[in-house]
Amino acid sequence: MLVLDQLSKTYEGVRSRSVLRGIDLVLGAGEYIAVMGESGIGKSTLLNLIAGLDRPDAGGIRLDGVDLSGLGDDALTLLRRERMGFVFQAFHILPYLNLAQNVALPLILNRVAENEAAARAGAMLSAVGLEGREASMPRELSGGELQRVAIARALVHQPRLLLADEPTGNLDPESAAQVLALLREQVKSRNAACILVTHSQAAAATADRILILTAQGLRVAG
Repeated sequence: MLVLDQLSKTYEGVRSRSVLRGIDLVLGAGEYIAVMGESGIGKSTLLNLIAGLDRPDAGGIRLDGVDLSGLGDDALTLLRRERMGFVFQAFHILPYLNLAQNVALPLILNRVAENEAAARAGAMLSAVGLEGREASMPRELSGGELQRVAIARALVHQPRLLLADEPTGNLDPESAAQVLALLREQVKSRNAACILVTHSQAAAATADRILILTAQGLRVAG
């Protein structure tokens, strides 16, 4: 489903900084993997490159056979909207929309009928433990609850590829376990795929395989 071929990224500045070098990865449909590594090693950058939010300096990214390097910004946006779900560390919940509207946004952008979008958003909010909170505003929620809204929004349109950047970082252990079980169930039941970036050994242990990102590339844990 997803193939990374010698992916590299360097940020230019007063001193150029090589963040990723020669990253190779093959991720099949139904796979749920965890990526771990030191802070600042480039884990979030890796997700941003895969999502097309940033461009690599070298190497290729293919999703379902589509070469992302050959796509313009509009085509990348459409691909991301239709086939990807992204859980950001910073949540990016829109403060002027209620929870149901935030979660339904990917469906509305994909032109799903409003009634169906509302129903699916409500069902996904229930799945992350926020049943009956559809009309609540983001300012009324805790950080952990906002994180669950972000996860619901990433899953609601049934993406082929889920990219999750520290999705349990603000959750208590019980809520984290519930969310991780939901992520895994969604990936497996829909034959999708997931890359989970995490510092948590407990979260990583739920994955099919654990990869460690280092300055030399990705390696299998252990």
